[in-house]
Amino acid sequence: MRGYLIANIKVTDPEAFERYRAAVPSVIARHGGRYLVRGGTLERLENADGFNRVVVLEFPSLEAARAFYHSADYAPLLKLRGDSTESQAVLVEGYGG
Repeated sequence: MRGYLIANIKVTDPEAFERYRAAVPSVIARHGGRYLVRGGTLERLENADGFNRVVVLEFPSLEAARAFYHSADYAPLLKLRGDSTESQAVLVEGYGG
């Protein structure tokens, strides 16, 4: 089953966040991931005041998503994201249907 990393991001330092945005795609790709959602227009429907910039990454498995998030090559970028945003992130197992 595929694995997903879903993040809700409020950018607090646009310059630093731009460095993150420029560097992270290659790290995601090295771990077999790809963007399904990367920002984009957001239409709030139900109790969604806390949603800002939503990102959804798809990986071959939940284990691959977890390995990406905890990897040594993502660690400095994770710190950069943490320093330049207020964000929440979760890992979600896909539906096997």
